[in-house]
Amino acid sequence: MVSIDHVAHKVLTYIPYVLVLIDLRYEGVKCGRDGSVDNHMEMGKKLLAAGQLADALSHFHAAVDGDSKNYMAYYRRATVFLAMGKSKSALPDLSRVIELKPDFKSARLQRGNLLLKQGGLDEAERDFKTVLNSSPSDREEGEAKSQLTKSDEMQRLVAQARRSYSSQDYVTAAAQLDTIIETCVWDVTSREMRAECFIEMGEMGKAVSDLKAASKLKNDNTQAFYKLSIIYYNLGDHEMSLNEVRECLKLDPDHKQCYSHYKQVKKLNKQIRSAEELIQEQRCEQAVTKYGRSLPISCFGGESNTYYVLPFYFPAIQDYETASKHSENDRQIKEGLEKAQRLLKQSHKRDYYKILGVKRNAQKKEITKAYRKLAQQWHPDNFQKPEEKKKAEKKFIDIAQAKEVLTNPEMRAKFDHGEDPMDPESQQGHPHHQHFHQGYQGFNPFGSGSFNFKFNHN
Repeated sequence: MVSIDHVAHKVLTYIPYVLVLIDLRYEGVKCGRDGSVDNHMEMGKKLLAAGQLADALSHFHAAVDGDSKNYMAYYRRATVFLAMGKSKSALPDLSRVIELKPDFKSARLQRGNLLLKQGGLDEAERDFKTVLNSSPSDREEGEAKSQLTKSDEMQRLVAQARRSYSSQDYVTAAAQLDTIIETCVWDVTSREMRAECFIEMGEMGKAVSDLKAASKLKNDNTQAFYKLSIIYYNLGDHEMSLNEVRECLKLDPDHKQCYSHYKQVKKLNKQIRSAEELIQEQRCEQAVTKYGRSLPISCFGGESNTYYVLPFYFPAIQDYETASKHSENDRQIKEGLEKAQRLLKQSHKRDYYKILGVKRNAQKKEITKAYRKLAQQWHPDNFQKPEEKKKAEKKFIDIAQAKEVLTNPEMRAKFDHGEDPMDPESQQGHPHHQHFHQGYQGFNPFGSGSFNFKFNHN
């Protein structure tokens, strides 16, 4: 039988070996951890050199996580961010590098350059001066001096632009801000000020371009979205106005200006839908009387054949075209321009659906029924006075053309895509459509009765 003293002796004998083993395991963990960071750094450098930025970034993320005081890990990660065009993410990393190693001149130069582009002129100046006062290389000294001179020039121009703006000399202020933004490309304040100048100058397209840039450059920029919504509202594009004000409310649901404007745009949207319903019912005069010419109403109304058109399409197109020059890849500006052009084009043409008083999804049977009713009503033989007969002839042609277009699948498809099959300018090379423009001779839409007249479509 083994005594307790014997067991105790054995345990005490092995304790030193256990402690040594624990120490070795601990050292192994440390070595493994350090080795892991080094491995991530090495792999990240290789992937960065090969242009595999996303993979390189993953390794530098891991290196930072493994050692939060490894300034080179932050610096390499900032380098990848810059290569990916993510300057906002690079700036905090560069600041962390300088915090860990204040004499790292390359990091200071890069941070100074970023701050200069963002319009942080005072902070950029401090970085450039620090580099110059810390025994820089010839290359570092040359870059720091050049950028410091540029920063000083921008500070002078900013002061001038503010004075010009305060004195309401918006043209001069805009020109000065042009020069500033060429260098300080990410400067939100300068872009917003230039947008205000453009608004005062009536150049809404340019204002839209600057405000869109400002909304992307600055997080939670509710004011930019609010101003964009106001501009689109004044241009008559209530849908774009609604989109922008919604973006504002996503950032701040309690934003008083945006919420108030949102209710106003929603009300307008409701009015437009109501007006469109009246137009579908051929009650155009009621639509204009009820909602006024502030709405995009375009229709033939009543027996007088009155055509209501809004004049705002022209300035809207001009502003969208200007904005598209400054933001060629902006989808919303492109769609807004196309919409304004389409509305303007359609406002100058006849709407065959409205002529017959049918909905756009009407079936052939409904179209034929509406045509027969109107053709009977406006049959030229029903009128004796020359003026009335002339009016009836024109109306009769419109009705007959509407029926031909809407009962022909090919012609109807063209019309639905914004092309008028009865327009001789857009139908060159289609002689089978020309008989409408050469006049009717002996045409009887009812298959009975007789009349013979000839007239030209104007």
